[in-house]
Formats: sequence, C-alpha cells, structure tokens
Amino acid sequence: MPRFLLSLLLSLIMSLPLAAQEAQDAPERAATGGAQTLDDILARQRGAKIDDAFRRDNTGDPESAAGIAEQLGTLGGASDPDLWRALRYGSADITVSSGGEVATVVMQDGGMPWLEFREGPLRKYGGWLLLGTLAALGVFYLLRGRIRVDGEKAGRTVTRFKSFERMGHWLLAGSFIVLGITGLLTLFGRVFIAPLMGKEVNSTLLMASKWVHNNVAWAFILGLIMVFVMWVAHNLPSRTDLVWLRQAGGIIGNKHPPAKKFNAGQKLIFWSVIVLGASIAVSGVSLLFPYEIPLFAKTFGILNSIGVPGLLGIEVLPVQMSPHEEMQFAQMWHAIVSFVLMAIILAHIYIGSVGMEGAYDAMGSGEVDEAWARQHHSLWLEEMQAQEAGTGGTDPTDGATTTPAE
Repeated sequence: MPRFLLSLLLSLIMSLPLAAQEAQDAPERAATGGAQTLDDILARQRGAKIDDAFRRDNTGDPESAAGIAEQLGTLGGASDPDLWRALRYGSADITVSSGGEVATVVMQDGGMPWLEFREGPLRKYGGWLLLGTLAALGVFYLLRGRIRVDGEKAGRTVTRFKSFERMGHWLLAGSFIVLGITGLLTLFGRVFIAPLMGKEVNSTLLMASKWVHNNVAWAFILGLIMVFVMWVAHNLPSRTDLVWLRQAGGIIGNKHPPAKKFNAGQKLIFWSVIVLGASIAVSGVSLLFPYEIPLFAKTFGILNSIGVPGLLGIEVLPVQMSPHEEMQFAQMWHAIVSFVLMAIILAHIYIGSVGMEGAYDAMGSGEVDEAWARQHHSLWLEEMQAQEAGTGGTDPTDGATTTPAE
C-alpha cells in the first residue's frame, strides 16, 4: 500500500509540468493577437496537420469598422493583411470584366496538395514500383534462369526485323530511356543528389535534365508513331494468343506455343507502349503548352456529363481551372503513367537481353537463328518460308544468310 501511494504521488508530480504546459499553450495564440505561433510553424515543418482557421477566417469584419466621422473610420473593417488572406483562401470579393470565374482566382493554393503528392506518394510508391520490379525480375532469373534454345542452333539466320523497323524501335526505346532518367532525376534529385553532391550540382543537373527532357520528347512521339504504323497490323489479337497465354509462352514451363511475328506477350507490351505512351505524350505536350492545350477541365466536364463522379461517390469534378491547376493535374497524370510504363519496359528489357537467349539479336543485327525462330515464332517462320518458296527462291528462309553454327 505505501508503495502504491508513493507511485501515485510521483505520477501526479510528474504530470504537473505537462498540465502547466497545456494550460500555457491554450491562450498562446490569443497572446499573439490571433497570429500563428511557434508551435504552428514547427508543426508545419514536420508536415503535421494544423487548423488554419485563425488565418482562413481572419479576413476582416466591415461591421466592426469605426464610424465615418471617427478616427480611421474611412478605412473600413479590413486591413491589407486581411485582404491578402482573403485572396490566399479564395474568399475575396473580386469582380472581373473578362475571363470568367477562373480569372477571379488571383492566388490559388492548389500547388500545396500537388507538392505534397509529388514529394510523398509519388516518390514513395513510384520508387518502390521500380525497385520491386527489378527485385522480382532478379528473383525470377535466379529461379528460372536464362531461356535457352532447345538443342543445337541451325547455323542459318533469318531476317527478323529490317533496318527501318529497328531504327523505329531504337528511336522509341532510346528516347524513352532518356526521358525516364531525366524524369527520375527531376523527381528524386532533391532527395538523393543534393545531399550527396550539393545543391549547386543538383540545380545544374536538373536544368540540363529539363532541357533534354523537353526536346527528346519529340523523338519519343516520332518513334511512337513509327512503331504503331509499322506493327499495328501484326499486333491484332488472334486465337493463337489464347494458346500462348495458356502455356505462359514457355517463359514458365518448357512448352513452346506457336506464334506469328509477335506473340501474345509482345502484343501486350506493344499495346501498353502505344496506349500509355500516347497518354504520356499528350499530357507532356499539354505541360509544354498549358495555355493552348488544356486537358483536364474538358476531360472532367465529359466525366461529369456521363455521371462518373456519382458512380464513384465523389463530388463533381472541377471544370473551371487556371493554367497552373491544369499543369498540376497533367504533371501528376504524366508521372503516374510514366512509372507504370517504366515498370513494364523493365520486364521487356529483361526478356530481350539476359532473360532469353537470342532475343537481342532480333533488334541488334536483325538476324535470328532459324532454330530460335522455330522455337518462339514457328507460325511466322512457316509464313516466311512459304513466301520464299512462292517467289521461287532456293533458300527456304526469308533473307537468310549462312553462318557457322555456334
């Protein structure tokens, strides 16, 4: 019993300073005349949520103004700081002769949610998506190993892709890699480069990255158009794709399902690149020309008209946005879709390099061994042989050249 009383007494004594601190904090803002306190500043630096009603609602009160005959009476009930706070929170009474509702927004705070998303979820989940993809590919390689050509190579090669096709592929692939690297530098530079190499180096690197990113984007768009025109006819779905998918394309297991020039896996990559790449390109052009090509206000208007917000249980989407808000939405969409496509392309690079024997030759020299073609694209090889036979050629392979067997 004495021990219990002693511990209770000590607890009460230790809680007294905390109670005194709480009692002191309560009137602290009133002591500053309604302005923010040191605790508010520290909480904002920690990223904690604070109640900013002391600023949001402190925009003047005309009813409390002194009479016109009294001292300072002609100044009304609002000061310059009151006006700026009203502008800051969008509650000022503003009238414009042109420009509509958007023109009444003199100062918008939409950049803060955008900045918080960019520095928080975008970096976190985007970074983990890429790292997770690399880790998964590494584990798969350890478990599956490299996909080899069954048996011995034929020693004869067949033309898989012509030089113009390879040029379009490498234009698209090279520009996308450059865009991905410069985009990642822009997003993660402040976190990783500045602490290691200094802010000056980071600033110079990011300015160069921005210039490269904005100009290489046009090469990416050109490559995207070339690839679509060259290969869209070969990437339409067919029944053979179901067989390929059912057998996992031989990537998992030892079966080698028949395929034409592009198998089902390559078709999925193709349409992912075309659809996601087009979305990245359009949002990127909108970022370059936000005043001429606004996207999201019009898109949100269409979504509102077909009732999408109601189906999702959210508020009606905004249809009046300033160019800055358009750019914020465009940048978020641009980055999210880019991260998804980068993860897909990492898997594509893996299969086309270390993941499958002979796969790189298709886009390297354009020539693949006949045994490789028969194992992975048997239907396409048969078509090439039939075409060659129909033209009266003596060699059963399209554009084949004889090379020593490895």
